[in-house]
Amino acid sequence: MLIQEVEQIVNLSKKSIRFYEDNGLLTPKRNANNQYRMYSEDDVKKLKIIKFLRELGVPIRELKLLDNHKLSLENCMQERIKRIKIEQSKYDKVLSMCNEIIKSGETYENIDIENYFLNMNLLNKEGFTMREIKSNHKKKILGAILSSCIFSIIFLFLIVIITYLGFFTDDNIPIILYLFLMFILGIPTLAIFYNLFIRIKEIRRGEEDEASKY
Repeated sequence: MLIQEVEQIVNLSKKSIRFYEDNGLLTPKRNANNQYRMYSEDDVKKLKIIKFLRELGVPIRELKLLDNHKLSLENCMQERIKRIKIEQSKYDKVLSMCNEIIKSGETYENIDIENYFLNMNLLNKEGFTMREIKSNHKKKILGAILSSCIFSIIFLFLIVIITYLGFFTDDNIPIILYLFLMFILGIPTLAIFYNLFIRIKEIRRGEEDEASKY
């Protein structure tokens, strides 16, 4: 099956699938006629395993060890349990602080911040945060639109100039040459809008956010 079908079955983006291929975790065969990647049922099953383990927080380096039979699944899960317990202990500390604030009856204005601030800083130094960190999709989409518009304006300007020279001056451009130039300029213009559509789709689907987990 083609990568588009695999996307739908596994609910992974093309970028993610190819990321795993680049890391040697997946080696689909190529169609001899067109060199398209052809994914088997075993490839799909492996991607499901990879996605599941990634959701458990298994890093790429451990997936490679699993794939090369240098790490057992049992040892991998034991390591995850150890990490989860560490994270759980951090959440317990935060939960304890929240309960302490409730019991103290403190308000926003008179909270004894120094003690809480110190404890939270210690957790932050260990890489822990309760803040939901998300990339600003709106800014990324706006940036993609602006950059696409700049390039589109350049090509549209050239199209307008050639059209003017071709039909509104004494030295008209032959219609064949005009159509050829429109074709040459039209292809990159359409490609810009197509790539913009794909880029916005990737941003909205959070492919870059997903990549940040690697």
